[in-house]
Parts: sequence; C-alpha cells; structure tokens
Amino acid sequence: MVSCGRHEAPRRAGSMAPARAVELVSAALRPMERSIVLTGTLAAQERSVLSAKVSGHLAKILVDVGSPVEEGDLLAQIEPLDYDLRVQQADAALAQARAAVGLGLEDKNDSLRLEDLNTVKQARAVLEEASQNRQRVQSLARSGIASQSEVDTVEATYQVAMSRHEVALEDARSRLATITERRAELGLARKQLADTAVRAPFNGIVQSRPGGIGEFVSAGTPIVELVKTDPLRLRLGVPERYATQVRLGQEVRLLAEGTTNHYTGQLARLSPALNETSRMLPVEADMPARESLRPGLFARAELILAQNEPGLAIPQQGIFTFAGIEKVVIEREGKAVEKVVTTGRRGSDWVEITSGLAPGDMVVLNPSGLRTGNPLTITRRGAPPAGAQARVTGS
Repeated sequence: MVSCGRHEAPRRAGSMAPARAVELVSAALRPMERSIVLTGTLAAQERSVLSAKVSGHLAKILVDVGSPVEEGDLLAQIEPLDYDLRVQQADAALAQARAAVGLGLEDKNDSLRLEDLNTVKQARAVLEEASQNRQRVQSLARSGIASQSEVDTVEATYQVAMSRHEVALEDARSRLATITERRAELGLARKQLADTAVRAPFNGIVQSRPGGIGEFVSAGTPIVELVKTDPLRLRLGVPERYATQVRLGQEVRLLAEGTTNHYTGQLARLSPALNETSRMLPVEADMPARESLRPGLFARAELILAQNEPGLAIPQQGIFTFAGIEKVVIEREGKAVEKVVTTGRRGSDWVEITSGLAPGDMVVLNPSGLRTGNPLTITRRGAPPAGAQARVTGS
C-alpha cells in the first residue's frame, strides 16, 4: 500500500503542472503530388554499328571516338577502284546491247517497238512481198493461167517468209530483254560503288571505331559505332502494383549517379506487358542531352503519378515517435490528447496522415514532453502549407 502511494504522488503533481504554451495547426486536406522513386539506366536514343555493304580494303576513316557527325556525313571509305571498273564494264555491255538493236549510245531511252528493229523490218518486207506474190499467183491459177506448181512454189515461199518473220520477232524480244538485263547490271554496279562509302544514318557521336585503315573488311564487318544522345532514353521498371497508374506523358525527374542536378523529361514509351521474371513494367522516358548525362549511367528517377491528389497534411513538427509508434498531440477543451497516427507521403516540411486524424483537428506543434491531460495555453492557431509534394518509394 505504501508503494502505491509513492506512485500516485507524482501523478497528482503532474496533473497540477502549469499550462504549457503551444502553437496549434489545423489538419486539413491539401493538394499533393504523388510519385514513386525508381531506378534505371540511361541509354542512347539510337545506336548503330555501321559496316560497308561490300568487301574491300578500308582506304580511309574520317572520324574517331567522340567525333560529332551529321546525317549523310562520310565516315569511312572502301577502296572504290574495283567497283568503278565494274561500272565501266557494265556501261560498255549496255552500250553494246543497245547498238545491237540500233539504239544510239547517247540516247538514254531504252523503249523501242519490236516493229522498229531493222531485222524485224527486213523480215516483214520479205513476208509482205511473198504474200503479194502468193495472192497474184492464186488469182492467176483461178483464171487457169498459172499452173499448180507455181501455186505450190509461192505458197512455200510465203510460209518460209512468215517463219523468218516470227524468228526475227523472237530475236528482237531477246535483244530488248538483254538491254533490260544490262541496264540492271549497270544499276547494281553503280550501287556497289556507292556502297563503298559508309555514311552516318543520323546525327550522333562516334562511340567506337573498330575498323582500321588498310585492313581488308568483308561485307558486314563493323567499322564505326554511332550513337544518338539527344534525347537520351531513360529506361525504368515500374513495380506491378503501380503499373495501372502509369500513363504516357507523365513527368519524370532524373537524378543521375554522381551528380546533384535534377533533370525533367516525359514518359514516352510503355511496354505492353510486364516482365514475367521481375514483375516490372518496362517504361522509357526521353531526357534532354546534358554534359553530365551519358549512356550507361545508373539513375534514380521520380515518376509523377498524380499532380494534385488531396491528402490530409500537418507540419512535420507535429509528429513525434515514442517506442517506435508515431503520435500527435491534439488540443481538446484546453488539454492535450495523444493520438496514434499512420503517416504516408512526406515532403520537406510536411507529412501526410492516412489514419488517426480528421480534417479540422488542431495539432500541437513540437509536442515533445506532453501527455494526455496536460493543460495547454494556446499562443497561436495556424494552417498547414497550402500546397504539398509527395514521394512514395517504388521499390
């Protein structure tokens, strides 16, 4: 009984403690920015390992690692002499085929009717003469003037002339087809000559130069590796629980490893499916090129899921932790009342309360040392910040 009395004495003394001067702030709904923090890497917008389409000795390379290039710039050159000679050879073969049908060397038009070829004209003239003789002799035979042997002779001559005309037409078709073939061979030879030049397919920077001047390279052998770094691709993985909240155009804030600067971009590409192994949704954002940003860098990014989502907020000074439990002290009828709360999103000077408080509750700032029942003297009543930003860890 003596022991109980000793414990009761301090409690009664505490209840008689003087009122503590405090400031109050109202818990209220405020617009909050909701985001998740993700990790990812930076990659080039485009990457291409360039090679020649034809084989030959590498005559020159006009760029080196780090060289900026523009679309269409000449990067490397295969020795073109062999391919230039092939063009001349194909050009001569085409000229020969054109001459065989009577087309001039300077005339670039290959269109020609079969009837306009000399061999066909000659065969047609012979056929027409044979046809006229045949008709005349047949007329004389009907009048009894020409004999049957003369009729047979002109008939045979006519059949031979008609057969020769058909042969001339077939020969003409073959020669015109040869011209088409030679024209195609010339076009192929010219293309191969053009393919000896390795040109940039887009504006970019040379990342590596595996080719060496003077070496023989086969078609497809890597010569120059080119990357496009403006804009950069920020590749991220969104956890499955947030996948349905991701949309194209959402803002992304990037903090690259080794830098303190923040960069802003927009979500540009979404994968249609989650990765079955990691249960992550692959997404990509386009980030503007900066000197401190390079392909391959590890990056932390903040993906903004909502810009103005309402949440119940109080200043951070209103929260205290006791035995691992987060609490606040509210004012009720001039006395302190402790309440256990659950917190959510946080900002630089505020914290979201997801349970334990209601809008309008007056929260004591800097409540350390206060216990339920302590008397309070109100020195100031205020409101939390008008705006807030929220961050949620996405891992």
